[in-house]
Formats: sequence, C-alpha cells, structure tokens
Amino acid sequence: MGAVKKQQLQPGIARWRFALVAVLLCLLAVTLVFHLARLQVLPAEERGYRFLQDQGRARTIRTEEIAAYRGAILDRNGELLAVSTPVQTLWANPQHLKEASAEELRQLAAALEVKPATLAKRLQKYASKEFMYLRRHLSPEQAGRALSLDIPGVYSKKEYRRFYPAGEVVAQLLGFTNIDDRGQEGLELAYDNWLSGQPGQQQVLKDLKGRTVQDLATKREARPGRDLRLSIDMRLQYLAYRELKRAVNENGAASGFMVVLDTRTGDVLAMANQPSFNPNNRKGVTAAAMRNRALIDQFEPGSTVKPLTALAALESGRYQPHTQINTSPGYIRLPGKTLVDPVNYGRIDLTRVITKSSQVGITKIAMDLEPNTLRELFYRLGLGEAVGSGFPGEAAGILPSRSRWHPIELANFAFGYGLTVNAVQLAQAYSVIANAGLKRPVSLVLTDGKRSPDEGERVVEDALAQQVTAMLETVIGDEGTGRRAAVDGYRVAGKTGTVHKVGSEGYVDNRYRSVFAGFIPADNPRLAAVVVIDDPSHAKYYGGEVAAPVFGAVMEGAMRLLQVPPEEVPPADEQLAVQLGERGKKS
Repeated sequence: MGAVKKQQLQPGIARWRFALVAVLLCLLAVTLVFHLARLQVLPAEERGYRFLQDQGRARTIRTEEIAAYRGAILDRNGELLAVSTPVQTLWANPQHLKEASAEELRQLAAALEVKPATLAKRLQKYASKEFMYLRRHLSPEQAGRALSLDIPGVYSKKEYRRFYPAGEVVAQLLGFTNIDDRGQEGLELAYDNWLSGQPGQQQVLKDLKGRTVQDLATKREARPGRDLRLSIDMRLQYLAYRELKRAVNENGAASGFMVVLDTRTGDVLAMANQPSFNPNNRKGVTAAAMRNRALIDQFEPGSTVKPLTALAALESGRYQPHTQINTSPGYIRLPGKTLVDPVNYGRIDLTRVITKSSQVGITKIAMDLEPNTLRELFYRLGLGEAVGSGFPGEAAGILPSRSRWHPIELANFAFGYGLTVNAVQLAQAYSVIANAGLKRPVSLVLTDGKRSPDEGERVVEDALAQQVTAMLETVIGDEGTGRRAAVDGYRVAGKTGTVHKVGSEGYVDNRYRSVFAGFIPADNPRLAAVVVIDDPSHAKYYGGEVAAPVFGAVMEGAMRLLQVPPEEVPPADEQLAVQLGERGKKS
C-alpha cells in the first residue's frame, strides 16, 4: 500500500518542480528584458543607454587643444621677418610605454635621434607619471618615423615653431620666442599679447592604443594671432648691417650699432647691431650678442652735441653764425682741468667752432649762457627721456639737473660728457634740426600703415634750425672732421664725436667710442642716422675715421634705394656763403 502511494506522489512532485523552474526562467527572462529596456529605451534611468554612451565616450573620445598660429612679423613692405611653421611634438604615457620591448625602445630612440640610455633615463624619471615629452618640434617626416613603429603609449600633437628668415640681420630687434612660441626678448616679447593667438579645442575619437581615429567636433575654434608690421625697411636694414659689420671687423671693435630714421615721419627704417646671433639656432649665444644696443645701451655722445650747444647759443640771441670767439692760445684753464684744442685756431666764428670741433670755443660759449640753458634745450630735443618705442629695456638716458653748475661740469656738458643718450634719442635730436625745428615721435611699428608728415611739435625756430644745418654741412667739407661721411651728388649735414670710455678708475686714455650723427640730403632731409663703433682697437679711433665712413656708405645706398635724385653740390665754402646770405636776408 505504502509503495503504491509513493509512486503516485512522484509524478506530482516532478510537475511542481518543472512549474517552479519554468516560472523562475520566465521571471529571469522578464528581468533581462526589463534591464535591456532600461539600458536601450529608457534614457532617463540612472544607468540607461545615455549612461553607457557616456562611459564609451569617456574611454574613446578625448578633448585636445588646437594650437593657435602666432601672428607674423613683417617689415614695412611686407617682407616676412618672423613666421610660425607647423611642427610635430611627440609625447608618451610612461605607464603604457612600459609594455614596449627593449628592441622597440631601441628603435624608438633611433627614430628620435637620441641615445637609448638617454631615453631609458627619462622613462625612469617619469615612471610614475602619465605624460612626458619625447621630442618637440619635429618635422612631419621625423615624427612619422617614430609613429610608424606603432609602439603603445607614443603619441603626437601639432605645435608651431618660430622661424626668422632674415636671421642675424635683424635679430636683436625682433628678439625670439621660447619652445612654447611665447615671446622672450625684443619685439616678440613687447607685442606678445598682440601676436599670440587663442588655442582651440577639438573632440577626437581614439582607439585602444590612443591613436586618433576620427576628428569629431570642434568645441572652440583656434583664433590666430595678429600680424605685426614694423617700420623697418629691410633693404636699408641689410645695407646698415653689412656696413656696420665691416667697420667693426676692420677696426677690431668690441661692438657697434646704427639707427636710421625717416625724418618726415619718425619711423625707424633700420636698426643694426654687432655682434649679432642667429635666432634660428641659439646654441652658445651670449647675452652680449642678443643685446639691442641701439636702444638699450646709453653712452656719452661727445662732440655730436656741440651743434646742440651752438643752437642754444643762437636761441640766446647773443650769437649769430658769424659771431667771433677767441680760442687763443688754444687751451682754456678751468678749476681742476685744462681743455685743449689740437691747434690754436685763434679767432674763429661760431660756424668754424663746429667745423673744427673746438673744445675751447664751445666751452667759452657754454660759459656765456645761463646755467640751465643747455639742459633745457637738450630736453626739448628729446634727450633725457625715453622715446617711447615700447622696446623692453629701452634706456632713457641721463640728463643731470643741477641748481649750481661748476665750470668744468658745464664745459663737459656742452661737448657731450656728463650726460648719456641712446642712439635713437640722438638720431631724433638731429631729426629735429633736419625738420626745421619740428619734433616727431619715433616709432618701430606701423600702426596704420602711414603717418602724416605734418605731425610734429615745434621745439626750435625754423630759421635757427636751418642755421645749424648750414654749420653741419661745413663739417662734411674739406676742412671739417666728417669728410668721410660725404655722399657724391648729395648735400650731407653731420657731426663727428670721439669719446673716451669710462673704466673702473675714470676715463681711459686709449679706449674710445667713435660716433657720427647726421642727415641727408641737407637741403631736403629724408634720413637721419647715428653710427656708434665701440672700442676700436686698431690705429684709427676718431669718429670721422671710423664711424663717418659707415654713415656715408649706408646713405649712398639708401639714396639709390629710395630713388632720391642727386643734385649738383657746390663746394662747402660756397654752400655756406649762399645759405648764410639767404638767411641773413630773411632775418
């Protein structure tokens, strides 16, 4: 009986178990369907399909920076002086690069053109990091060789590298950028915000090895920097650089610099320096070579300010160009010092004081003027204050102010000692004379392409500036100290200067700075220039021997380049007689 009941119960239990399993399977299927619906159909759910998409994007989509193009620097005629070129930079994730074999690392080092030991050392240094540069600023071909190895953890990105087509010819003025394309020196630094662009952002799809598979969307466009057009005329710049380099080498000088201004606008047309450097390869470059001496260095101008002292004498009303000054016996004793001329010129007029660069004559004139007369005029002409070029480190010069001037201080001041200027300031002062008394601001940059020649501030009377111009023309004549600055077919006005250099114990007898300042054509000025040759070590050292020839050579070429027609130039004495006669009639 018991056996029969047991047999009857077993089929019932089996059916019950089957039903239970079937129900569980159905519940599991429903659960799976519901979960799939949550993932694929219900986006608002916490872990819906949007969540999965976001997770996928997080693993394969990256936001990368788009490098911005730095604005170009051009000369006034549009010649490229600085331009950014696209390059490739290789970087690595050291965590991924650990998977590379020794042979792969050897091949990578060869492609990067570095020693395997150097690469291994860098990998060890950045072992705990997720980013390290392998090599920056490679050509596409160089970067391609490394990327073709297909080594995990090696990536590339686009950057820009600055290139300077003119090389050392205008290096100190332009300056340079660092490896991140940011200005470090010169106009690259001064106008860094203007030249720099705004980087953009780009979404890209990456594969499992971190390589870009597809560009997806641009989140922010890269904004390129703005171009900068300079006042420099590279035709004149090459000319000035060549002649300056020749003079420095021929005279065994330590350095030299030259500035050329457009007298009609105040634009700087050339600014050359020696020694120079190649901004495209700065390995081993010294600070001295990078120095823009034309704006940063300040120096005592020496006899080049004697015409300014003569101008002060004319302004006083006590002197005319023909006023006689007794320079006998060829020297003058002052408390603490005796000033001497090369020869006893005897009684000479104010013009001849400038022609012969007489220390005695200019000293007697200074003693006859009110004590602060010279300083006030020098300041009006632009000495003692920065020209406002915007160049980093521009020197303002020193123009001392005293309540009481000792005789030797006043004498030194009158012939260019005891004050300092930079070359651009001195060129601007000569431009005032060239412009018949109008002072125009100096500029390195063309803000609107051109500036009206009529702009300017009158700081000197027209007639007086013309009288000083006539005096300066005699300096270039046969009896003057600046004969070597003459240019055939053109009237030249200028003044030489030979300045003792200062040592640790005062002025040094056998070390000099040779200077020339002038403008051309004297009757209708276009260019004013200053040449400084520092510490010539050979036999010649006078400004008329060393600096004046540079002025003459550069101006001769400049007149041709600017197509300024020549004229018949009468002898210097005849020029002076005619000019002074005409001005006498006007007065």
